[in-house]
Amino acid sequence: MCGIIGYIGSKEAVPILLDGLKKLEYRGYDSAGIAVLKDNKIQIKKCKGKIAKLENLLEKGAPKGNIGLGHTRWATHGKPNNINAHPHNGCNSEIVVVHNGIIENYMPLRERLLSEGHNFISETDTEVLPHLIESNYQNDLTLAVKESIKEIEGSYAIGVISTRDPGKVVASRCGSPLIIGIGEGEMFLASDIPALLSYTNRVIFLICISFINSFYDYTD
Repeated sequence: MCGIIGYIGSKEAVPILLDGLKKLEYRGYDSAGIAVLKDNKIQIKKCKGKIAKLENLLEKGAPKGNIGLGHTRWATHGKPNNINAHPHNGCNSEIVVVHNGIIENYMPLRERLLSEGHNFISETDTEVLPHLIESNYQNDLTLAVKESIKEIEGSYAIGVISTRDPGKVVASRCGSPLIIGIGEGEMFLASDIPALLSYTNRVIFLICISFINSFYDYTD
């Protein structure tokens, strides 16, 4: 199983993401990573190995920002390595995704996206997601995610951030667990409740939601 954690609020995201990932370690994993959005730039730090290794990497220069995603990966498509670790991004690093589950039709999606000019660097099924969202993007990240998940076959839980639509986190699930935590002026995303209990006891289970600052919008 993979683990997902997300944050948007006024605090620095990295400590919250790392804390959440540690509380999801019981799910098992072979690599870990985070992505943080600030000043119209997304910084990604990821590696094969334990969260302690990711922490050592971050000691050399942790991204600053109050919007971010974290992920622990258990390899399904593609061997455990730094490239296959999550988060994954699209062509211009403007859309970043973390994903739990299996996209069963990723190969035809990948082939179509390659024919449209998209470039892939990993062996994962997940990497089709940021490219698919990029392909469907028309000035609204939530709508792009909604259109993209219509094309996916299989189970998934995803978190998405983008420099094209900053100040927002979009999440969606189908067959894989995903929980929203509601704090005071902040919002959380996680694969399981223990990752959120240090910050809030208000949680909701949704199909698709977008966070805009401390507010949330439902979609169906």
